[in-house]
Amino acid sequence: MIEIEILATSSKDTLHLIQDILGGRIKETSNEFNLIIDNEKAKGVIKHIQFDWGVNLLDFDITFSQDVILKIEASEFNPIRFVYNYNGDFKHRFGINNDEKLVEQFHSLIFTNKTGGYNHVHFPKDKKLEINSVQIVRKNFLKKRTTNVSSLNNRLHEVFVDTDHDHRFSHYGALNLRMSDYIKKLKKIKSKGMVRILKIESIIYDMLSLHIEQHNKFQRGVQLPTSLSKTELKLVRKLGNKIIKDPSFNYSLEELSTESGLSQAKLQDGFKFLYNRTVTEYVRHIRLESSRELMRNADLNVSQVVYSIGFTSRSYFSKIFKEKYNVTPNEYRKNALNNLIVEESAA
Repeated sequence: MIEIEILATSSKDTLHLIQDILGGRIKETSNEFNLIIDNEKAKGVIKHIQFDWGVNLLDFDITFSQDVILKIEASEFNPIRFVYNYNGDFKHRFGINNDEKLVEQFHSLIFTNKTGGYNHVHFPKDKKLEINSVQIVRKNFLKKRTTNVSSLNNRLHEVFVDTDHDHRFSHYGALNLRMSDYIKKLKKIKSKGMVRILKIESIIYDMLSLHIEQHNKFQRGVQLPTSLSKTELKLVRKLGNKIIKDPSFNYSLEELSTESGLSQAKLQDGFKFLYNRTVTEYVRHIRLESSRELMRNADLNVSQVVYSIGFTSRSYFSKIFKEKYNVTPNEYRKNALNNLIVEESAA
């Protein structure tokens, strides 16, 4: 077992302290730092990106050859951490006890410690780990003018405004498959330079919102639907992704039920839990989102868009589009094309 003591003033320091013990090389590209390790201790990459207002990312895509424990001191750099486990598993405990809590695949963890305390994060050996940690330095984040922590539930509000680090906090989240879709988006980003960092930052804020939303559900007593197992929820998510890829298909609850092997009641429960919508509402939502993408294409008029996404009535489409986005399809398309012309002129 390898224990690495982290006495850091930033996530970048964390990267260097891990490098001191595990080896590897750090590659910097446009404010993105990658610790690349390929030796007898580990194989993979640990990424660090610093954003504005005290937000930073520490992302693990790595396999350790021995159990590794990060012993993280809560001192000058003591963010609140929003962690999502995309692949593998790991354990967490506070230094004041020996009770390790397991964080399984597709589960999350929110934690922070009081000044002088220790966080122990235990990574197992010989397992492919893909772990995303969004870290918020509270004093900096609260200076952001658009930050409104008063809208948080009472427990998270207390954690965010605890800028003197007087309290410890942990929340072990339930299964969250929607978060994994954001991880996939992060992995698919091919842009470089500032555009890449901005795209990553946008997704990070989406993930942060989802972490907070999940904790709010927990505070309200909303648990996993008892009618579905984790395996069945994964089937529901698979159907959700299928609808995204082909929104024009004439989906019916009966056919989706037959395809998945789930009852219609279970399908509805699963969609409501994962997407906060019934199956019909979800299909309509995806079609409307697809229509916005298509209307940015100057080669398609509104009628062509309507039929290409599976609607049969232009008037119905216009009605629900206006209700959802507060603008008519024609107005949206006109604005989209004007922006396209401006962008082309600027290029």
